[in-house]
Amino acid sequence: MDDQTASSQIDFVGLTAELVSAYIANNSIPASELPALMANVHAAIKGLTGTPSPETAKPEKATPAQIRKSITPDALISFEDGRLYKTLRRHLRLRGLSPEAYREKWGLPFDYPMTVDFR
Repeated sequence: MDDQTASSQIDFVGLTAELVSAYIANNSIPASELPALMANVHAAIKGLTGTPSPETAKPEKATPAQIRKSITPDALISFEDGRLYKTLRRHLRLRGLSPEAYREKWGLPFDYPMTVDFR
């Protein structure tokens, strides 16, 4: 085991000990449940450094059929949250996306509309 792995393992154990001791100082639990509590807390802490959650994973690109269905005469359906919008610009700005970044993220064509056609 190299120094980096050893120090991170010590950090996990130290954090686990601190959290469990703080918890049992304010809550009463049977002594027989203490090992399971420590194992669960340790696993949870180690899980925080693991692979990204599905929420942060890259989204799948929209299919041509999904793109066609997202454009209706009355509204545009957002690929971000599935809700209907008359204009996507404000919605995207609140999520920290530009129209170009949104199109790239979901694999949309460069001419994908950001507002409903108000004719």
